[in-house]
Amino acid sequence: MVRSFGGNRYGIGYTYADMSTATLIQELLSEVVKGQDVMAPVSSWNAMISRTRNLGRSGVVSMAISAVDIALWDLKARLLNLPLVTLLGAVRESVPIYGSGGFTSYSDLQLEHQFRGWVKQGFKRVKMKIGRDAAADVRRVGIARAAIGPNVELFVDANGAYSRKQALEQAKRFTEMNVRWFEEPVSSDDLAGLRLLRDRGPEGMDIAAGEYGYEAGYFRRMLATGAVDVLQADATRCGGITGFLQAAALCESHHIPLSAHTAPSVHTHLGCAVTPLRHLEYFHDHVRIENMFFDGALSPRNGELSPDLSRPGMGIELKRADVQRFAS
Repeated sequence: MVRSFGGNRYGIGYTYADMSTATLIQELLSEVVKGQDVMAPVSSWNAMISRTRNLGRSGVVSMAISAVDIALWDLKARLLNLPLVTLLGAVRESVPIYGSGGFTSYSDLQLEHQFRGWVKQGFKRVKMKIGRDAAADVRRVGIARAAIGPNVELFVDANGAYSRKQALEQAKRFTEMNVRWFEEPVSSDDLAGLRLLRDRGPEGMDIAAGEYGYEAGYFRRMLATGAVDVLQADATRCGGITGFLQAAALCESHHIPLSAHTAPSVHTHLGCAVTPLRHLEYFHDHVRIENMFFDGALSPRNGELSPDLSRPGMGIELKRADVQRFAS
């Protein structure tokens, strides 16, 4: 987590990465943004991009920039006493979400319990992990469909585990269980493979990827090759709020919908402010962590998340005592 300071206020930013990311922020990026115009976060973003040019954009560098950028936008909104979504300009009041979990390590009973719980809460779509065992995946998808019933959308995420032909075969099997979303059926770096799945896969099954995109060029290549039906982007990886807005603009120009990857405390505001957004991933692990660490973490209602318009910025505050228990 990062805190930015200016005008006797502070903003909060965060990403999901290891300690090297914090080191980069403390030893390099903090000096780059110090003294920058607090009302011009994009100017600070440009300065961080320039300063880290020789380190490369992907991975730790982009996640570090993401955390700082989020904190700077949050600070600007707090200084103006506005919710972040109001600062960005709302285009909708709430964001549809999908429950995301169903890990391959789960027993059948755990899978059923989690998915039935989300359906009872009003979720209209859920996603499960696949890819460890192709034969077992087909059986598990059948169990998931039985648990949620016929009217809830079922998504699967292979995390790039299949080969192209294996993914095609699996897609045909999954369509029998009315799977509507096949995420990373092959590696997200295999744009030709994704395009193959998009062209030859079953009708009504979206091919999605992009969560590992760290900069606009990555998203541009993925969209230009027609690799996906839906692009995914993650503000905690792709350069923060500034980078996410760039991804949204690219989606709009290519007439492709955008799906926000995890981090609901950030993406709810962003999702309500960008036109091409379809939905937001309500990821089990990130939801658990954000509720542990942040006061003001949002709760779903009828399968959607809405920003808290009574709080400035993202509307979250760090639970210092709770976080301290995990300090090393």
